Amino acid sequence: MTQHTIMSEADHKRVSDAVTAAESGSAGEIVTILAERSDDYADIALAWSAAIALLALIVIAGFSDFYLGLWDWLWGKWMQEWHPGQVLALAALVATLKFAGTWLILQWRPLRLFLTPAAIRNQRVRTRAVTCFKVGAERRTQGRTGILIYLSLAEHRAEIVADAAIASKVPPEVWGDALAAMLKELKAGHMADGLIAAVERVGKVLAEHFPRAADDTNELPDRLIEV
Repeated sequence: MTQHTIMSEADHKRVSDAVTAAESGSAGEIVTILAERSDDYADIALAWSAAIALLALIVIAGFSDFYLGLWDWLWGKWMQEWHPGQVLALAALVATLKFAGTWLILQWRPLRLFLTPAAIRNQRVRTRAVTCFKVGAERRTQGRTGILIYLSLAEHRAEIVADAAIASKVPPEVWGDALAAMLKELKAGHMADGLIAAVERVGKVLAEHFPRAADDTNELPDRLIEV
């Protein structure tokens, strides 16, 4: 079975070649990761479902006469005397239906992502990027000069995470130029060009602070990784 990839084989090679070229002038090791999304946000779906169920209970409590009368009318009953247990059972039924209905609707991922606050989306992308960095690049180079360029498509967000030696010399705001260059290409629909633009700018910074030594070896793979 052929594995589904987000970018074509040709674009993969273009990005990999850009990484090789960027690393040719520095001791830095650039890792590129392309993610379809950084989180499933299942907890957000549960939170919204619980909130809707709670809201339903509040509405029933505030307009109990109306809803009890509506129930009697729907079932063709005369106005009956409701006991506390019956009221609680009806409220529980409505809350359960609201919870289940909302949860089912939010199985549509685009809506779930839309209803996730931007701050949470950004934090999840950053967390995933750091996790990928720890697994694939952190402390895996002799001089701790690994750096990750991470792009998460669903959230429309990118992150750059650097190993200790790079972070000690290059402040985080310096990577803003690389992210801006990537964003410009992504807005034009050029995904591979966006990653290449970021790689080239990161390579220039690395070449300035960590020039390549004569005996330098390639310690991390240059290929684009899709997760």
